[in-house]
Amino acid sequence: MRIWTSLAAILAALAMTVAAQAQTDGTASDATESAGGVEGAAGETPGLSMGVEEAGPGQPYIRDTFGDWELRCVRDGNDSEICQLYQLMSDGNGNSVAEFNIFPLPEGGEAVAGANIVTPLETLLTAPLRLAVDSGQGKRYPYSFCSQIGCFSRIGLTADEIASFRQGSAAKITIVPAAAPNETVELTLSLSGFTAGFNALVEIEKARTAAPASE
Repeated sequence: MRIWTSLAAILAALAMTVAAQAQTDGTASDATESAGGVEGAAGETPGLSMGVEEAGPGQPYIRDTFGDWELRCVRDGNDSEICQLYQLMSDGNGNSVAEFNIFPLPEGGEAVAGANIVTPLETLLTAPLRLAVDSGQGKRYPYSFCSQIGCFSRIGLTADEIASFRQGSAAKITIVPAAAPNETVELTLSLSGFTAGFNALVEIEKARTAAPASE
């Protein structure tokens, strides 16, 4: 539960970064000459990399992409990476509606992974969120809390459910809008790239948890 709580705090912060992180501008301004160096036109330094600033502790960044998933991470004070798989879901008109964030959990529990699903503030909270993979049997999940960025459903996923994510093509997430309680909104969660992304996520978490023992 302690790891779940700490990860949930990180993931809640990460969920606020709906747009991809801005890339650092690699063009050098006010470039100066170095010994033996020659500046190109307009202050450029041909053939030399100016480098990219690294994200500091607590600052989220996109480490990699796998199909329709982003591997988003933050560095803690020990320079270890805490990561999640992230996907932004849209409705049939292409409007961004909800976010899905998944992360591995320690071995030994019924749930092998946890996920935070963030829906709009206008979601009807008394109608549980529904999740189903392809044409399989779905499950309903309650909402845990709401913040300024949306309402959170914090769910646990078993090994069998993760296996269905690996084998499936898409999951359907169904929510009910508060303004239209007799209607539903179906969102598609693409599973393209999930297997490779989740494998990478598990390896990062293993390295993070093993790091203190090796010091």
